[in-house]
Amino acid sequence: MTIAANLRIDGSRLWDSLMEMAKIGATPKGGVCRLALSDLDRQGRDLFVSWCKAAGCTVSVDRVGNIFARRPGRDASKPAVMTGSHLDTQPTGGKFDGIFGVLAGLEVLRTLNDRGVTTDAPIELAVWTNEEGSRFSPAMMGSGVYAGVFPEDEVMAKRDVDGKSFGDELRRIGYAGAQKPGDRTVAAYFEAHIEQGPILEAERKTIGVVTAAQGQRWYEITVTGQEAHAGPTPMRRRKDALVGASRMVEVVNRIGLAHDLACATVGFMQVSPNSRNTIPGRVFFTVDFRHPQDATLTAMDRTLRDECGRIAAAAGLDVEIKEFWYFPPTPFAAPLVEAVRGGAARLGYPHMDIVSGAGHDAVYMARVAPTAMIFVPCEDGISHNEVENAKPGDLEAGCNVLLHAILSAAGEATR
Repeated sequence: MTIAANLRIDGSRLWDSLMEMAKIGATPKGGVCRLALSDLDRQGRDLFVSWCKAAGCTVSVDRVGNIFARRPGRDASKPAVMTGSHLDTQPTGGKFDGIFGVLAGLEVLRTLNDRGVTTDAPIELAVWTNEEGSRFSPAMMGSGVYAGVFPEDEVMAKRDVDGKSFGDELRRIGYAGAQKPGDRTVAAYFEAHIEQGPILEAERKTIGVVTAAQGQRWYEITVTGQEAHAGPTPMRRRKDALVGASRMVEVVNRIGLAHDLACATVGFMQVSPNSRNTIPGRVFFTVDFRHPQDATLTAMDRTLRDECGRIAAAAGLDVEIKEFWYFPPTPFAAPLVEAVRGGAARLGYPHMDIVSGAGHDAVYMARVAPTAMIFVPCEDGISHNEVENAKPGDLEAGCNVLLHAILSAAGEATR
């Protein structure tokens, strides 16, 4: 007997799992710090694996530490329908970013077990390594290697600020698997996530049907001037790298304001020699550009380069602009997007189409498999922050939509 129409997840169990995982790396302000390939990341992985095995899944790990938990389907020859997200967090992260998608996937598997449901295709639940890019840059490394965006050996050689390599730390925590990244066929990929922005809450919508992810360009900029004594050096004879960099930061902000839907951010800066009475001779800072249209990103890039060059020349400074990371706007697969939209409608949840402002592993998975995302609101749109919060009812709704979207792709549910 078909039971898909009446199937619902256990919202209390989902919430309890989220709160149990949040204990690993808990911070004094109520958030989570679980950096990629740290001891806390290992503890989170161990708990996740134990839960998946208890749910009857077989677990495998690839060479960059991506974890895959597989629930068999009626036809083992069919490619799996996959869902997932990440366990790692920002240094001052919250309880829901990433981990909601992982544990929503686990709750889907548990619900199918509870109701004795067999799907035609297998279902796989993925945990992607180092999505945040906080400890090792750039972001989305695990899914990036899986999708062929980053060379495996290049990622394994990446180092954190303490000089520890990705590969060494992966082996140290015991999650360097033998499987070749990307060595599996995926029929469809769904990812559930908190919105990380204020739109759904402001519009009073429970479900965001994510139609696309906006493109991003990340830069590393180095401004070089001349160190000199802060007292004897006249103002008009200075080559102050920090003054020049500050003007460039203002340019970045103006570029963001000049284009509708654009975001432009300087989030990291290093000043050298960083001494109270020495004129700064070198400044390093980062720039993050985002927009849903690639042509606008290109225009933003051109303005950044032109304006920074003009500022440097006027102040007698040198500037080096290195584009560190780029991915174009990513439209998601129309049939999967419609499965999300249809699931929200059938379940009676208020919903709206939305474009993701953040990068997610789904962006890279969209290069190798049909992909879609499901958003739920987060309080005041705040994320990457210890006060990040989401309502249990909204999380339950997002997980229910995920359940029905997966069933639509994996085949008719039967008792």
